[in-house]
Amino acid sequence: MATERSGTNRAASDDYGDVDGFAVAVVREDGNWRCTPLSSAALNNLSAAETELKALRSSGAVFGLIAVDDEFFVVVRPAPSGTRLLVSDATAAIDYDIAADVLEALNIDIPDIDPDELDDIEPYEEGDLAVLTDLGLPESVFSVILADTDLYPDEQLTMIAEELGFAGEFSAVLDKLPR
Repeated sequence: MATERSGTNRAASDDYGDVDGFAVAVVREDGNWRCTPLSSAALNNLSAAETELKALRSSGAVFGLIAVDDEFFVVVRPAPSGTRLLVSDATAAIDYDIAADVLEALNIDIPDIDPDELDDIEPYEEGDLAVLTDLGLPESVFSVILADTDLYPDEQLTMIAEELGFAGEFSAVLDKLPR
């Protein structure tokens, strides 16, 4: 079940390179969608994800979809006015650097929850629910996707890709990634 925690805890390990998941850049130019993988550094570090996305230098929309350890996902959308962000589970900031980075960028405190009690806490999102509205994903639909905590993050991201019309491109990238 998606709400179960895999137990990756900062206090338990100094090696953050063991995080599983994927990070995909999504670009929409001239009405066409393109998806490409981001490096594994994007799974651990918001700054790395932002840097890679900004390097794409597209005249169209660019954003990243990052799924971490079957626990949560992050949407990263760099813009000249500042990066727009959403994390699907703010409680993940207790265990994961990238979730903590997102909350810090949003100026939101990491939840004050005992790590031993995380399994009993309902996940909740933080950030910009309108991050993809201009591309065709209304906040109300995004909220429904986020509320389905029985889904794994990759399933939620696939729903987002289906809603926006790039499910085929997204699936093709995921099929090529080692997982």
